[in-house]
Amino acid sequence: MSEDGPQRKRPNILITGTPGTGKTTTAAMIAEKISFLRHLNVGELIKEHKCYEGRDEELETNILDEDKLLDLLEGLLDKAAEHDEGVVIDFHMPMIFPERWFDLVLVLRTKTELLFDRLTARGYGDKKRDENMEAEIMQVILEEAREGYATEIVHEVASNSIEDMEQNIQRVTEWSKQWIEDNQDS
Repeated sequence: MSEDGPQRKRPNILITGTPGTGKTTTAAMIAEKISFLRHLNVGELIKEHKCYEGRDEELETNILDEDKLLDLLEGLLDKAAEHDEGVVIDFHMPMIFPERWFDLVLVLRTKTELLFDRLTARGYGDKKRDENMEAEIMQVILEEAREGYATEIVHEVASNSIEDMEQNIQRVTEWSKQWIEDNQDS
């Protein structure tokens, strides 16, 4: 959201975690359950709007153009606020977003044996899979979220099963209702 953008009446949520932890699925399920939240899949937006500067062949990934992505997202967040909506964004790099954008940051964590299988099923090459496994083991994304956002809005949650996802969605649903009640008059 731009600093002088519209006043928000709905919360914005970031779902983050290592690739393969279930960010997109969780975010989509939250947006489906909570009618005033719009899901923004950052990976798809990057592809659709060509928010990259080239390709890293070794890691089999595009090189992100952060400025282009942030400009795009800022406009989408402002538009959501104008339409009395909040957003649920999923992306694996929490540190690139301004802290003011989010009211809740969920960091999804997955057991390494499950994550290994998920990344293998996605067809990740050894180097890319190993790098992501190491990031999960070393809690890289959790630490980035803790460093980049207020402690009270960052929550580490399990994402090993459908039951975990359902519990996370229920927690976010309850949290959203409370956020709206707490922020009615602001």
